[in-house]
Parts: sequence; C-alpha cells; structure tokens
Amino acid sequence: MPEDVAESKKTPEQEPQAEVVKTVEKPAEAAAEAPVAAPAETPVAAPVAAPADAPADGAADAPADGAADEAAHFTRSKGGRRVSSGIIHVLATFNNTKVVVTDQQGNVLAWSSGGKMGYKGSRKSTSYVAQQIGTEVARKAMSMGMREAEVRLKGPGSGRESAARGIAAAGLDISLLVDVTPLPHNGCRPPKRRRV
Repeated sequence: MPEDVAESKKTPEQEPQAEVVKTVEKPAEAAAEAPVAAPAETPVAAPVAAPADAPADGAADAPADGAADEAAHFTRSKGGRRVSSGIIHVLATFNNTKVVVTDQQGNVLAWSSGGKMGYKGSRKSTSYVAQQIGTEVARKAMSMGMREAEVRLKGPGSGRESAARGIAAAGLDISLLVDVTPLPHNGCRPPKRRRV
C-alpha cells in the first residue's frame, strides 16, 4: 500500500527532472563507449544553449562578472589587512605551546602551535619548538604591517620565555610583557600528587 501512495503523490515536476538527469548521463556514457575519432556522434550544442528567458544582449554575463569582482574584492580585503600594533598571546602548557596574534580588539590575525610546525608528542612542549613558533608567528604579523606588540604569557610550560625570545629575535618590538596565568584563590581542589 505505501508504494501506491508514494507513486500517486508524484508531481509532474519530478518526472522531467528525472529525464533531465538521464539526458545528462547519456552523453557521458556515450562518450565513454564511443571511439574518440567519431565527431558526428558527439552531441551538438544542446546542453550549451541559453535558457529561453535569458536576454540575448549579453546581460546574463553581468551577474557572473559581479560575482567575480565580489570574490576578488574579498581576497583583496583579507590580504590587505594592515595592523601597526597588536597583542600576542602565548599559551604554554606541559604538552604544547600555542601562540596567537590578534589586533587590539581581539580579532585573530595569525597563529601557530607545535603540532602545526610538524612536531609530535613530547617534542611539542620543548623550549626550542616554542622559540620557532614565536619566530614564525612574528614573521606573519610583520608581513601584515605590525611593528610592535604586547606579549601575554599564560600557563606553566617550558616554552613561555622561549616564545617571547623568538618573537623578539624576528624583529618585532615588544612593548609590554605580562604574565596572565590565572591563579586560584584556593578555589578547586588540585589533582592528586604524581608518584614518579
């Protein structure tokens, strides 16, 4: 019974769509089966023909050009982002180091981490990798026009100072170096001590 109900609910719009799909698939199958040297069997210009309601004076090309201009404008505005000063956030955990460059409002401009640099496992938390991360992020920021930045360090990891050294080594002026690690006022119970 449900099959009869489904067939009775078919609208006339559904059937031509199925035919269109079949006609599109047939030339592809014919092209795959037919020899290449037979130009007479290839479809003429039927799929390329313009719709009947399109204007003939070439106005149909205007939206496509406008879309291309809009896409080009978007890439120009993203690539042309110029910032003279910003904030560099360094998060140094026991397992990794992450560095994020933002503008003064907090919008992210560039970022990097140990994993993004291609390191895995315990190598991500080393001070050498943190220095490389800081240097790479500072170069990206300087390519956007940044000349000075304040650095905010957070976390207990070994890459805290190394990331700041890498930022300074790349040539970016550090105007302020602040530790913003959150300290509890005896809030949560700490995890149990490690037995090594």
